[in-house]
Amino acid sequence: MKNNINLPILPERRLFIALSGIALIAGGLLIFTFAGTDSSRFFCNQSDSDNFHSKTDPIQLKSILHYATSRIVPQQSFSEISVSFEVLRSIGPCNFLVFGLGHDSLMWASLNAQGKTLFLEEDPTWVQTVLKDAPELNAAVVKYRTKLSEADELMQTYKSEPECAPAKSYIKGNDRCRLALTSLPNEVYDTEWDMIMVDAPRGYFAEAPGRMAAIYSATVMARNRKKSGVTHVFLHDVNRKVERDYANEFLCQKYRKHSVGRLWHFEIPPAGNVTGGNDGVWFC
Repeated sequence: MKNNINLPILPERRLFIALSGIALIAGGLLIFTFAGTDSSRFFCNQSDSDNFHSKTDPIQLKSILHYATSRIVPQQSFSEISVSFEVLRSIGPCNFLVFGLGHDSLMWASLNAQGKTLFLEEDPTWVQTVLKDAPELNAAVVKYRTKLSEADELMQTYKSEPECAPAKSYIKGNDRCRLALTSLPNEVYDTEWDMIMVDAPRGYFAEAPGRMAAIYSATVMARNRKKSGVTHVFLHDVNRKVERDYANEFLCQKYRKHSVGRLWHFEIPPAGNVTGGNDGVWFC
């Protein structure tokens, strides 16, 4: 996820952000390292017999080194990162899908070191740039069919397309629903994601893809969950109109659990667990 707007950052502010990010990662790893066999209290585990080992994962060590020696820090604030970090501590090892690849990607992968973390990015050149320095990351290039300038039209017309309806609720091969992401890697369709972070694609100028399709598709994937429990969906940049409107339409305010800075956190239940409401006509 490349920075949307390049604003000047005072040296003191940059240092504070960097130290905060480092403290978050290093603090969690120190707890993990010294917790020994009781580390499952702090990091996610699949079962009592499948706890994290006390040995720190190599990607975690690389993450500490990277952020300790870099002036480029994650786009999200300390308080925003902390929301996702708390969820990562409580579930997993997680299947974590992230829309966007950027300066925070190594951090997310290290915090979910023994889980599956996949990054989806629109810019193939940017993918090559990031993977050159962090080849351990699992990233794929995604093509979007929408533009930000179409956001209002898509919001008005999707309800008239039966293939977009909650009752259909599929994205792979759903060419008639323009909000469905139909060209994702099969790994995305074949995996049930415990966490989905929507912090891309770009959504700050008319010809950019916008996050309409990412929000819709994340909702559909969450509703199609077969495993027990909810899907945690995080949406960044909710200070922007399109992100707010599409979150209210698809992710639903009744499922919102946290609102911190520019981040909203939703817990989306499987569609089969939802009773009452609008008879499946709309998402919320």
